[in-house]
Amino acid sequence: MRFAATNMPIITFSSPKMKQDTTVEAVAGDARTLLSVARKHKIPVDFECEEGECGTCAVKVEVLPGSQATGVSLTKREKIVLRLDKKITPAQIVDAEEKGVPPPYRLACQFVVRDENLLVTF
Repeated sequence: MRFAATNMPIITFSSPKMKQDTTVEAVAGDARTLLSVARKHKIPVDFECEEGECGTCAVKVEVLPGSQATGVSLTKREKIVLRLDKKITPAQIVDAEEKGVPPPYRLACQFVVRDENLLVTF
């Protein structure tokens, strides 16, 4: 019996805080947040509360071409904080929930890495 190889999501972090972009592999489906992946790889994503209440860890997340968006669902905290910070609109929340369109910003402490390849800008 042969098993298909599991694809590891590739995440590229980009920020003026870093000398160059950093690309890492994540483990799909292990319920790690984007913030925990960043911390593991010493990526300087800002954070404070780690509970999704302060908005400090807001990052722009783009699903790269050739990869299907799977981590579209926003947490209740993300909806509130990102809307109050004017990072997403009510229409983008509806698009995410009803059409599966990824919103442009996420809270790194709430976003769980799935199977998609991502560009994360902060």
